[in-house]
Amino acid sequence: MTQIKSLFATRLYHAQLSERGNAISPDELEASCIAIANDDEAGQDWCEENGYAGYTSYASLDDLPYRFPIFKDLKKVLDKHVKAFAKDLAFDLGDRKLKLDSLWINILPEGGIHTAHIHPHSVISGTTYVAMPEGASAIKFEDPRLAMMMAAPGRLKDAPEDLRQFIYVAPQVGDVLLWESWLRHEVPMNMVEEDRVSVSFNYAWA
Repeated sequence: MTQIKSLFATRLYHAQLSERGNAISPDELEASCIAIANDDEAGQDWCEENGYAGYTSYASLDDLPYRFPIFKDLKKVLDKHVKAFAKDLAFDLGDRKLKLDSLWINILPEGGIHTAHIHPHSVISGTTYVAMPEGASAIKFEDPRLAMMMAAPGRLKDAPEDLRQFIYVAPQVGDVLLWESWLRHEVPMNMVEEDRVSVSFNYAWA
């Protein structure tokens, strides 16, 4: 009897922040992100020196929960989502836990792009979405086996999602996405005039 089954699944967690814990006001969070970006001269300088269109606090302020109450509240909610995802992944954490290692703001203007990358020093990474104007870039995930498919044909356009080589996810404001940190991902060019605002984070096994 023929059997075909999926092996080595790549999981993607997609939920509303409000599903676990107190709601975080998107308007207040967006205002906080913009205010921090306007005041963070070190972050602005880093973006300019590195050709990063827009703003990120990654190289200047990645400890926001210790500086601003709204990000402290956000951390508490994210902790619950990450705990649920770790359970789904059947992680054996032993006597250690997954702890927030870094959290930073991303503001991507028209023409901004975030090239493909991974987060090699963490276990779970993710993003929550603060401002997503209509038509703003989705996040793009890459099949982690892609580099080993040098002789394989492409997939049909209507292939099932779990067989595609790239997956685009268009989140809404208030959504949170979580994935294992080795999963390669990118944000294609923002083609709309309004800023795309998000908060990204890493959790380490500590």
